Amino acid sequence: MVEPKLPGAVERYVNLGDCYDRAGLQSVRAELTACMKGYKGCYQRAYRCLTAAAQIGEDMRAALITPAVEARLARRTRGILAREVKKSGKEPGKAVQRFLGAITWKGIVCNFDTVDALCRRVYELSDSYGLGHVMLTHLATGAMAAGYDVILCPSPMWPDRIEHLLIPALSLAFVTSTPALPYGKRPYRRLRLDAMADQEVMRHLRARLRFSKKVSAALVEEAVESLAQAKAMHDELESLYNPHVDFDRVYRIAGEIIDELSSRLPDA
Repeated sequence: MVEPKLPGAVERYVNLGDCYDRAGLQSVRAELTACMKGYKGCYQRAYRCLTAAAQIGEDMRAALITPAVEARLARRTRGILAREVKKSGKEPGKAVQRFLGAITWKGIVCNFDTVDALCRRVYELSDSYGLGHVMLTHLATGAMAAGYDVILCPSPMWPDRIEHLLIPALSLAFVTSTPALPYGKRPYRRLRLDAMADQEVMRHLRARLRFSKKVSAALVEEAVESLAQAKAMHDELESLYNPHVDFDRVYRIAGEIIDELSSRLPDA
């Protein structure tokens, strides 16, 4: 629940609790209590696993991101900007952040269809170790400097990192493709970022990287399983509640709120 800061003057409370058949819910009280046993624990386990997986991923990335690799990525980025992002002569563009993917009970998902709907040309960044953030940061900065608005899509695992970049005005996108979540479509161009890492360092760390990837994948799998268990519990909870909810009243309240908000909109 979002607590109103100025109730009555700006916001107001909407009490959907009045839509419950409380007498009916009393008859399934024991079942409601039983079906949620362990629910919170499922989410706690999922968060612990994802936190551990993220730390392992950050360890791999830190081992491979060297000044030489960053310079190599920056140099490649300058070539892409010169070819794809011509100066518009306008004021610098702006950036908005939008999550394109998530870690859910179905696994790691990404709405690549949104990319295809907004951009005809898609660069696929094949990236197993999180090197793409450096390139995407330079690309976003260059595009905004040239006068284009950009959409920055953070990683659900590492929200401080850019995972995908969309420049709708140029119908141009850069998406990160990983072994766990490949782009799966024919890109405009494909860049193998793994090949830009220091190959001597890669050889030296081969066993460590292989082990880290295996453990990280297992942790994510365990997190997804925990989320699936939590969803199953919530589905059971809904099946118990739904017969005792006056949905006509819920929809009527929703309609009243829509009308209220619509009345505040300026005339077209």
